[in-house]
Amino acid sequence: MPKQVHRGPGILDSGLPFSQVVEANGFVFMAGQVGDAPGTHGAVAGGVAAQTRAMLDNVGRLLRAVGLDYGDVVRSTVYLVDFDAFAEYNAIYREYFPIDPPARATVGVARLVGDYLVEIEVTAARRA
Repeated sequence: MPKQVHRGPGILDSGLPFSQVVEANGFVFMAGQVGDAPGTHGAVAGGVAAQTRAMLDNVGRLLRAVGLDYGDVVRSTVYLVDFDAFAEYNAIYREYFPIDPPARATVGVARLVGDYLVEIEVTAARRA
């Protein structure tokens, strides 16, 4: 299957030079998602916990837009500004991936764009 850039309902154009969701060979690659409300700019209020929920809700919205769900995620990379917030972020992450969670890396970073504290990128796979 050649590369397909997904567009349409549930997939908002950021206006930036990248695609939100790209599919190739049965894998769905999602651009980094942050803790904002769809169609707005800037982090939701409430720190890491609120941003993690909003971030994972954004992931779910994009997955559903292409006919997938959290159970189809096979890998994630999470970027976390404050590793002291790891337990807080991890507890919320576990709510979204309670059974057979995807492979994951969590990376401590000095800074993310804007006032975001956490960002995730995911890869999902279509079931055969």
